[in-house]
Amino acid sequence: MYIKTLTVSALNNYIKKVMDNDYILNNVHVKGEISNLKIHNSGHIYFSLKDEFGKINGVMFRSDAENLKFIPENGMDVEVTGRVSLYLKEGNYQLYCNKMERIGVGDLYVAFLKLKEKLEKEGLFDEGRKKAIPAFPRRIAVITSPTGAAIRDIINVAKRRNKNCDILIYPALVQGKAASQEIIEGIEYLNTLENVDTIIIARGGGSIEELWSFNDEELAYAVYNSKKPIISGVGHETDFTIIDFVSDRRAPTPSAAAEIAVPSFVEMEERIGVLRTLLNNNIYNTINSKSNGLERLRSRLKLNSPINEIVNSYNHIDNLRNSLCHHMKLNLEVKKEQLKKNYALLAAYNPLNILNKGYSVIQDKENNVISTIEVLKKQEKLNILLKDGKIEAKVSFEGE
Repeated sequence: MYIKTLTVSALNNYIKKVMDNDYILNNVHVKGEISNLKIHNSGHIYFSLKDEFGKINGVMFRSDAENLKFIPENGMDVEVTGRVSLYLKEGNYQLYCNKMERIGVGDLYVAFLKLKEKLEKEGLFDEGRKKAIPAFPRRIAVITSPTGAAIRDIINVAKRRNKNCDILIYPALVQGKAASQEIIEGIEYLNTLENVDTIIIARGGGSIEELWSFNDEELAYAVYNSKKPIISGVGHETDFTIIDFVSDRRAPTPSAAAEIAVPSFVEMEERIGVLRTLLNNNIYNTINSKSNGLERLRSRLKLNSPINEIVNSYNHIDNLRNSLCHHMKLNLEVKKEQLKKNYALLAAYNPLNILNKGYSVIQDKENNVISTIEVLKKQEKLNILLKDGKIEAKVSFEGE
């Protein structure tokens, strides 16, 4: 029997027709746990349904997603109704669901929440104990698969940001039962190296099963007890694992972890330029401020200079001298007038002035004025004071 050779697209079309014409595949009810959930901006929902032994990819278009009464989340147990068909471009079959009902929360997700609650109570997530990421690391160590896309992304980002960045790769499994133990050994080894400043734990995105190694309790304690700061860059932005909460810094992707760990040379130059400008401005403003302050002090010193005080004192002394002279002159004039008045008054009452009119004054030998005859009779000799001199005279009375 001759069998025709088919092209890939012809084979995919044939398989799609077979599946589309199968009664069971066109009306299936599937129960499983949601993982790899992505709610697109378009409104379409992409996810995987899984159980203990298998997984199938699914999609719910916007027209059906708008009828949902809840928001799907990773770890949720749901029952979906739809059809199974082939996606021709990729050759993958997937579940096209038109209804989704919530059943409960998956076992893995329950275990994740339980461990998260336990470690949070023990203080492993406390922000206060988290170590700062070095701003200028000498060497960055990366614990990841040496053949995965994560390490390539980290190297590309690191070299683009800083060509002088030194990266040390510690190869380890990032999926499977042995992965968590190898990552723990990597953390312990890198903590013994003095020239390692920062540790990155990284791997690409995946389902909750594929990322389960990073939800290991012993690994969480190893990250917590690390003396060197650890950045977790596991999965995509919507993926969260236990070490994301324990690590000193969580990055949404491996590339973002490299951006956090490796300082950008261009950004540093720009920052230095900004700081240089700021420093120059501060220096200029400080000098200008101090210069203005000095000028103000100089002006105040000039205003309060002792020379000004002395000059003002000289003026004050001159004013006092002038005032004193003026008052002395006025006082002298007043005294002169008073003296003239007193002199005139004294002259008017001076008994000697009467001698100028021809009168004389009779005095005894002691120059006492004799004003009565009784006293005169008792005197033998007298002094007679005249206008131009004094003469002595004897007393004699007629009839004696």
